[in-house]
Parts: sequence; structure tokens; C-alpha cells
Amino acid sequence: MNKDSKIYIAGHTGLVGSSILRNLKNKGYSNFVFTPYPEFDLRDQKIVENFFQKEKPEYVFFAAAKVGGIVANNTYRAEFIYDNLQIQNNIIHFSYKYDVKKLLFLGSSCIYPKNCPQPMKEDYLLTDTLEYTNEPYAIAKIAGIKMCESYNLQYGTNFISVMPTNLYGLNDNYDLEKSHVLPAIIRKMHLGKCLMENNWKSIRLDLNELPIEGVDGISSEQEIKEKLSKFGIELTSKNSQLSTNITLWGSGKPRREFLYSDDLADACVFLMENINFSDLKGDKKEIKDTHINIGVGKDISITELADTVKEIIDFEGEIIWDKSKPDGTIQKLLDVNKLHSLGWNEKVKLNEGIRTVYLNYIKK
Repeated sequence: MNKDSKIYIAGHTGLVGSSILRNLKNKGYSNFVFTPYPEFDLRDQKIVENFFQKEKPEYVFFAAAKVGGIVANNTYRAEFIYDNLQIQNNIIHFSYKYDVKKLLFLGSSCIYPKNCPQPMKEDYLLTDTLEYTNEPYAIAKIAGIKMCESYNLQYGTNFISVMPTNLYGLNDNYDLEKSHVLPAIIRKMHLGKCLMENNWKSIRLDLNELPIEGVDGISSEQEIKEKLSKFGIELTSKNSQLSTNITLWGSGKPRREFLYSDDLADACVFLMENINFSDLKGDKKEIKDTHINIGVGKDISITELADTVKEIIDFEGEIIWDKSKPDGTIQKLLDVNKLHSLGWNEKVKLNEGIRTVYLNYIKK
């Protein structure tokens, strides 16, 4: 890419897309085109084709997707497979049709089998059954990988795919119904701490920014308490002292790997600048598994994660684990040897990253 190359970031307002945009701007890139969502529906084939025909981007960072945590994935199964397939079909096909020089497609580590050997290597894809709760989303992302590979092989395009591990960052989703595990824990503990300290000003500011099922900062204290209790944030009395219980899903035993979104963005830009599909396909008769894992190569249990957030936020309440809720896959750790061999390593450590995003969260 040249500094004046026309670049389209699909999903530029989301966690990943905004990080990629920030990284590119810091590196001196300046020629961007965007599609404002929801006014611009990436599921609509005609709208997307008109955009590519008019703008003719040279490089595409494909970070647009319908995403969510275990609750959202399991609840909105039809939306997760339909929306993502529609978006992928449109962007990948019209990138080919309108001569995009290079496309980078972002998938997810949930593409790997539920009982996948750890750490998960790229060639473990499609070797066993997927985890049930996020199966529709995973199938859509696998289709995106295979679509990129297939267009490369048939049409000679230069589309590469990356599979990031669990992400967190400055523009995360803190919706308690739809967020991933880390932002959910951060928000629950923040609200729990405010509740225990009787800090209603901060609680109301938080709910004005992101209401919970229609309950916002102007709701009554009783309405707010009832809604927080529904989502596992509850004021209790212990030994005549007020405290707060935070209820988290599952046993806390599953292990997850976490990557700071700015690190992911840096890896994506590095790959877009330096690596082509021809560098990944090898010399095997069957060309497959050309995607690249992006992670840190280290994991942590959800219990350890919660304890880390608790210390950073200075939350003094109790964590309760609701074991009636699903854990999901017991471990998800990526093998990142391919990425390291290509010349990229992460920079931001987990404690540092969590502290940064929490300070950003309360600032907002």
C-alpha cells in the first residue's frame, strides 16, 4: 500500500475497525472511504455494489460483522448466520468484481472445533464439531475464509484471512446482553463498585450513556436496582455491612486468550503491507488453511481474569459463579507461530491493556 492508496475499512466504527483506522492514520495513510451503518446496509447487495462501483477502493480491511458474546450468539442464531453471510458475500464478491488489489478478512477463533487440541493451529480447521452456542457465527466465518481462498484460486485475487483471538479495547461493546466476557466483567464491577459506594451520580451517568433494557439515568433508584439485579449486580448486607455481589456465567474454569485491539490492528496493517496470498499457499496440491492466527500465545482462566479486573477497578464485592449457565469451550488458545515467523509480535500486556480500557470507560 502507498500512503495515498484508497482504503475502505468495512466496520470502521467498531472495536476492530476503529483501531485499524487509528493505526493507519498514525502511519500516514489518509485516503479513506467509509460506509455509514445503519444508513448503509452491508447486507443489501445492490447498495454494496453501487458503493464499490462508485468508490473503487484499492485495499479493503473487512472488519464489519454482527458480533456478540455467548448470550447473543446463542439467542440470535439466525441473525448471526444470515447477516454475516450476506455481508461477506457482498464485500468479497464486489472486491473481486471491481478489482480490489488486496483484501484482509477478519474471522474469529471460534472457527476451530470445540474439542480442538491446544494451542490451535491453522490446519485444525474443519477437523471436528464446532461449539454449539456459537456454531452459526463460526460457520459464517468459515465460509468467509473459504470464499477468500476460492476466489484467490479461481480468479487470482489477493485476499488474505486472519483469525484473531478474544479482543478488547478502547471502543468495545459494554451492552450487558450482547458484550463479550471482558467488557461485561468491567462494566458489572464498575456498576457494582458504584452501588456499594452509593455513588448514584456515576451510576446514572453510566446508564445515560448505555441504558439497560430501557432503564437509564433518569429512572428511579428502585428501577435501576431491579434492572442491575437482573444482570447479576446486587447490593447485599453482610455482617451489617453493605456489599455487592457480581454474578458471572459458568464456572470460571474456561481459559481464554486476550489481545488488545490496537495490537490486532497493528498486525493487520503489517500483514496488509507485507504479506500476500502467494506467501501463504505453500506448494501443497490442496491449498487450504491459508489463514493466519493473531493472538498472544498465552491464556488465562475466566476466574483469573475476573480477579485481575477486580484488582484494577478496586472492586471489593463478591464474585458469584452461576454454574447453571454454559461455559462454552473449555480452552481457546491460538498457535501463533505462523504470525511470529512472518515477523510480528504483540506489544500490550493484559494488565496494561485492561487498565487503559477501564480508565477510558470511566472517562467516557
